[in-house]
Amino acid sequence: MTSSSEYGSNSWELLVVVDHQYEEEQKEFILRVSGDLHIGGVMLKLVEQIKISQDWSDYALWWEQKKCWLLKTHWTLDKCGVQADAKLLFTTQHKMLRLRLPNMKTVRLKVSFSSVVFKAVSDICKILNIRRSEELSLLKQSEDALKKKKKKDKNSKEPVIEDILNLCNSAVISGLPGSPGLYSKTMTPIYDPVNGTPASSTITWFSDSPLTEQNCSILAFSHPNCSPETLAEMYQPRTLADKAKLNAGWLDSSRSLMEQGILEDDQLLLRFKYYTFFDLNPKYDAVRINQIYEQARWAILLEEIDCTEEEMLIFAALQYHVSKLSLSSEAQDFICESEVDEVEAALSNLEVTLEGGKTSNILEDITDIPKLADNLRLVRPKRLSLKAFKQYWFVFKDTSVSYFKNKESGQGEPIEKLNLKGCEVVPDVNVAGKKFGIKLLIPVADGMNEVYLRCDNENQYARWMAACILASKGKTMADSSYHPEVHKILSFLKMKNWAVSPQAASDSESIDMKPECFVSLRYTKKYKSKQLAARILEAHQNVAQMSLVEAKLRFIQTWQSLPEFGLSYYIVRFKGSKKDDLLGVSYNRLIRIDAATGDPITTWRFSNMKQWNVNWEIRQVAIEFDQNVSIAFTCLSADCKIIHEYIGGYIFLSTRSKDQNETLDEDLFHKLTGGQE
Repeated sequence: MTSSSEYGSNSWELLVVVDHQYEEEQKEFILRVSGDLHIGGVMLKLVEQIKISQDWSDYALWWEQKKCWLLKTHWTLDKCGVQADAKLLFTTQHKMLRLRLPNMKTVRLKVSFSSVVFKAVSDICKILNIRRSEELSLLKQSEDALKKKKKKDKNSKEPVIEDILNLCNSAVISGLPGSPGLYSKTMTPIYDPVNGTPASSTITWFSDSPLTEQNCSILAFSHPNCSPETLAEMYQPRTLADKAKLNAGWLDSSRSLMEQGILEDDQLLLRFKYYTFFDLNPKYDAVRINQIYEQARWAILLEEIDCTEEEMLIFAALQYHVSKLSLSSEAQDFICESEVDEVEAALSNLEVTLEGGKTSNILEDITDIPKLADNLRLVRPKRLSLKAFKQYWFVFKDTSVSYFKNKESGQGEPIEKLNLKGCEVVPDVNVAGKKFGIKLLIPVADGMNEVYLRCDNENQYARWMAACILASKGKTMADSSYHPEVHKILSFLKMKNWAVSPQAASDSESIDMKPECFVSLRYTKKYKSKQLAARILEAHQNVAQMSLVEAKLRFIQTWQSLPEFGLSYYIVRFKGSKKDDLLGVSYNRLIRIDAATGDPITTWRFSNMKQWNVNWEIRQVAIEFDQNVSIAFTCLSADCKIIHEYIGGYIFLSTRSKDQNETLDEDLFHKLTGGQE
């Protein structure tokens, strides 16, 4: 026995378990420490006691009971609150993690389990050559999807061998000078602008990137479509409540993986969380464009987002085109004939940036704001009554639309003036049936005011629809995005308006096609395979001339034009309400939705938001808007921190601009999303 005087009365024994990567069993060590010993000193003592010479630089102390890392090595044990009852684990900070990408491929790579998730995702994106990591995050798979997977595994007689891309030597250790990183302008890779394939000389962006040419092609190209059987076995949300479950598993960006119970070799989903894809550039974004395309494709196939039959056929035709081009030898050929000079590429990029620069304010100052005036038909649907559309003379000016009895009375007082700022604009179109409708849901004090407009033809529809979309965002037709918006709507209608051509596709093409791979199960059940193939090939004639990257971008644009695009649903209970509602969170607004009918009740724009905060004791989110409007709700389908982070994240992303360099203000992100918990 040693006497207490030998050690001094303020020292005590601390148990530390060492998780040694080369030995199967963990070993326990007991250190004699005092409260004024700093964390770095504890680690030094421990390494001396272990007596194994190796690189311990990636090791750190994890405090199991408190679920936290002791990373501030200059803090003393007293300051950290570590006492004799603490059990510490000495383990590596970087561990293997399996990530399921949007294209359903799984990659296995080393990730920091001690960095906050925001930083870990940024490092992952550097390894995978994906720019704009702030748009992505990590998601735990929903329980229902996992149940379906287990059931499938039980039924299948042969064990399923998952195709995993191993990038195990790829730890991007934060702060190491060796990796120049994504944002070094001189390191930007050059992609062939026609087919989006990377030029061979700059195939990888980082000196230490584990992505070889072959791996890069796995992430940048779409691969053969899955079989209808596989599709049938995947989890498909049936109701809005099911869709709400899909968003329950987002990890907290301001805490580390280990703090959130993620273990080594667990599987997570890497997904685009925020639907604002900033600065998509075919030159640099082959992997990013492909992964967004794949996320959109699966959202359509698994009916996570609703679309009409007409739209489903466009999506099918584009998928068919992409898969056809991806399988052709030209698209897979990485060696480009003429390599683009980097300076030239930078200049052309600058040209694009200048053209798309912020001209809207200048335009609004120096020109008269254009206006639209036309005969349109209008109906206000009343419950339980079907009123016919009635023609009026409409005038669109600034962000509001007024209607008059006829053109002659257009100078007088309008029958009604509708202010469209903050309204929901939903297309109501059937090109084949010559129906060009616009559904406006205008927010009023007690909910939504519903108005339907009907146009006579495509051109009229495109002009009015574009004006309504801009007005809903608080912009006028003087904004520089008005004409591109009109053009986008017209080209979208043109794709819908395919005619049956006399030279129908050959039977062999229909047979090889497997149309069931390109549409959701609902349409597979509705039509025979041959009928589907013929209709997809008809629609394909409109997109057959597109290049690979162009077809993917068109698919993404078409997905973005769906009414439900970018909405993430949560089941919530509003303060003062007796029933549950759904809350849709989008890039610029929150929508309260009736859980039973799926109809929007009220919309609140982020631009009218004064402040938002969380009462952590009762887990309630409270938001204040202009004009003394305030709302409060608790979230039932997920943690309230997830919704809080969504709102803050979208506001953070709206601060990005083309003229700033590509480094992000991480502190601002955490300030907006952290909620000062």
